[in-house]
Amino acid sequence: MFSLHLTPILATSALKFAIDKATVEGKVTMSALLLLSLFSWTIIISKARQLAIARKWAKKFFTAYNATRDPLDIKRKAEDFSGAPAYALYLRGADEVDYHLKNNPVYVKGVRALNPDPALQGNTDVFARATTTKISGASFEAVKVVMEEAAAAEAMTLEKGMIVLSTAVAGGPFIGLLGTVWGVMETFAGIASAGGASITAMAPGVAGALICTVIGLLVAIPAMFSYNFMVTSIRAITQELDGFAARYANQIEHRYVDNRPLSDELNLSNELLATRIIDGLRGENIGRSEIAGFVEKN
Repeated sequence: MFSLHLTPILATSALKFAIDKATVEGKVTMSALLLLSLFSWTIIISKARQLAIARKWAKKFFTAYNATRDPLDIKRKAEDFSGAPAYALYLRGADEVDYHLKNNPVYVKGVRALNPDPALQGNTDVFARATTTKISGASFEAVKVVMEEAAAAEAMTLEKGMIVLSTAVAGGPFIGLLGTVWGVMETFAGIASAGGASITAMAPGVAGALICTVIGLLVAIPAMFSYNFMVTSIRAITQELDGFAARYANQIEHRYVDNRPLSDELNLSNELLATRIIDGLRGENIGRSEIAGFVEKN
């Protein structure tokens, strides 16, 4: 008995009848809604694939990154995690650090580990103190700017296309409602012109008008659920990206940035200056002895 009540509702003949009886304005509205639905489903499918790949490769990248103490180790091993947004940020930061290590290096004296046990030496502090080529604080500021730009670029990439879904959610029902109101208006205008009103005369026009609202809701409902799910996923990935950027910058600073006190830098500069003066004096003495020997021979 219950199925008998559902049969007219689920019958395709009702949908076909409403579409056939729709006015020209209603059919134009339905065409616009179908076009919006096509764009919406294209974004839903492509964005779902993009987010699935991002989560998959991000998990692999973070596993590899957490397994090493050197923040540049993954780049030097040429490991590839191209689908992860954090990996794109990592590469931008690593490339910038390498650039400053090659072009603006700061040389410091390495400190030997006091404990010969390798198991007790495997901490970041020992690695940082053993690194003799570092970058200055000014260079590190440039590295942080590059990483901020990379984080913003990855966030924009993740959010690209979401405007289509938000438009489908907000605009789909209103476009359908516009077609419905327009169709009902045309129906009543036709009845008034005919000079008579009956359910038989009104039903086709009203059915053709209401189908616009139905299609508008069919466009908006999938877009709404997809939009809410994807916005939550994008927000989670973006927050994870921001957290990684802060941790990555902290590890770079700890290992590769010259954070010595000013007194140590002055002492090292004095030592280098004294070494150069001594080398210069030795070279001058050698030159004088060679000149004296030449004079004695002649």
